[in-house]
Amino acid sequence: MRVHVVDPPAYTPPYDHALCRALAAAGADVELYTSRFAYGSVAPADGYRRRELFYRGAGLLAGGSAAPRRARRMVKLAEHVPDMLLYRRAARHAQVVHFQWLAVQELDGRLLPRGRRAGGRQALVLTAHDVLPREARAGQREAQRRLYERFDALIVHSEHGRRRLTGELGLAHQRVHLIPHGALGQVVLCFGLLRQYKGIDVLLEAWREGIEGTELWIVGMPRMDIAHLRAAAPPSVRFVPRFVDDAELPAYFGRADLVVLPYREIEQSGVLFTALAFGKPVLLSDVGGFAEVAAGGLARAVPAGDAVALRAALEQLLGDAGARAALAARARAAAAGQYGWEPIAERTLALYRSLLGENPIP
Repeated sequence: MRVHVVDPPAYTPPYDHALCRALAAAGADVELYTSRFAYGSVAPADGYRRRELFYRGAGLLAGGSAAPRRARRMVKLAEHVPDMLLYRRAARHAQVVHFQWLAVQELDGRLLPRGRRAGGRQALVLTAHDVLPREARAGQREAQRRLYERFDALIVHSEHGRRRLTGELGLAHQRVHLIPHGALGQVVLCFGLLRQYKGIDVLLEAWREGIEGTELWIVGMPRMDIAHLRAAAPPSVRFVPRFVDDAELPAYFGRADLVVLPYREIEQSGVLFTALAFGKPVLLSDVGGFAEVAAGGLARAVPAGDAVALRAALEQLLGDAGARAALAARARAAAAGQYGWEPIAERTLALYRSLLGENPIP
């Protein structure tokens, strides 16, 4: 069976890779049609073929600042129609065309290959990752319903999603298929400005041989030359070397199974408390204020600069879901309690009052 998996905007490279690899292992002849992922490396194709057919001009515009991002969006819009038409020609060689995302839904219904419902030869499938548009504009739901009607089958990841498509949009029940979201590999996140004292070289030394089924994401704006670190990193390391704003934080911390902060020195770190607020287990160095947090049972600590100890702790925590869950529960409780902003504000106001001669601090 010849299958095309199609993700034009490269929204979900880990999912695309896992699905294509599994389909190929099950005996399908699989090609992934996508675009260059702008924010880091992706897993190499394993058993399938990868074609970066879409948005090749936009992919040449590197950089994470606002200006390149705006430029990429404009170039992608200009490339979208010709690239979709180019893919429609390529789709003639597939028996099944399985789209993951469609970037310009108002246009894409007219640009898709013809599925069997429209008299074509290919079976046309869409995974509805976002079942219905959030904060929909006027007419957007109806446009999405018309788009869904173009597909021979729709895949959702939950019974809730199937009820929404059949109940709210009125799609035929037999066309909506529940296939669960597969378990993706684990992710270890090292987040924040990339600086020498943060021990990224120690982390990469600990990661040198990789950890089976796990990716290391190093995310943040570089404040040093990282070319030598990237060159030496194994394929399981993904760099996202740019500023990440608050709106993107949930995507990175939500995906992380473990946050690692292998600093050589530190007083205290906003990244640590962000991880606690997201209820994430944390592995850190026993330096500065980090040691105090670890002593309270809110994180696991290893000696600073010790790549062997860091490797051992990574393997132990990644292999022990119960230990990670216990750390995560304590992190959430601390973020809501002693590290919550309400008690912090109360203590700060008490200090102010004492300075003004009101209610001296005992």
